[in-house]
Amino acid sequence: MSAIKIIIHGAKGRMGQALLAGAARQPGCEVVGAIDLGDDLAAVIGRSDVVIDFSFHTATLGVARLCAQHRKALVVGTTGHSEADKAAITGFRSQIPLVIATNYSTGVNTLFWLTRKAAEILGPGFDLEVVEMHHRLKKDAPSGTATTLLEILADVRKVQLAGALRHGRHGIVGERTNSEIGIHAIRGGDVVGDHTVIFAANGERVELTHKASSRETFANGALRAAAWVVQQPPGLYSMQDVLGLK
Repeated sequence: MSAIKIIIHGAKGRMGQALLAGAARQPGCEVVGAIDLGDDLAAVIGRSDVVIDFSFHTATLGVARLCAQHRKALVVGTTGHSEADKAAITGFRSQIPLVIATNYSTGVNTLFWLTRKAAEILGPGFDLEVVEMHHRLKKDAPSGTATTLLEILADVRKVQLAGALRHGRHGIVGERTNSEIGIHAIRGGDVVGDHTVIFAANGERVELTHKASSRETFANGALRAAAWVVQQPPGLYSMQDVLGLK
């Protein structure tokens, strides 16, 4: 089988550099374009089988539109999109196979699965809180991974996340309500990414934690997703699909 031809969009960023290093170690991958701000994706997209986007949230929609025009698969790891942009990007699922995930780590996707199961098993008697920590240069908060965890918890509890969410607490906020889901974003140093989901009840507490020490895990997962998605029909997929966790 010939190598998967990949374009990395956002190649100069931390994840872009990790993807370039990871692809160089995998004989089944060939990087045919390393694109960043100021480069012309349209000039090289014809050479590729798939584009991996780890850039900036305002750039992804244009990348998705170009992939749809050229019928190229797309793997999106960029986070921080507006709801309107999310809808527009996912709208291309009828034209191309598209993987969108807030985190491509196998361990984090296991955390997603465990979080859903724990929320289902423990039930409404446990208070829900999510704590995440990232490096001081991260621009969006909460992280995309934390947002996915919150969406899972809200889905299990059958509540609207926008109404249930509590971003930290300050001042006289009153007692915690039964329906709220807390989120706490910490920034500092060079932390790659820590996420903890807390289920707290009277007399006991369950905590699920994932800690990333290297971006290599994310890069390997995104490359795995790229190799998988080029074999799929047009549609919208997640890393849970790639890993067979659904």
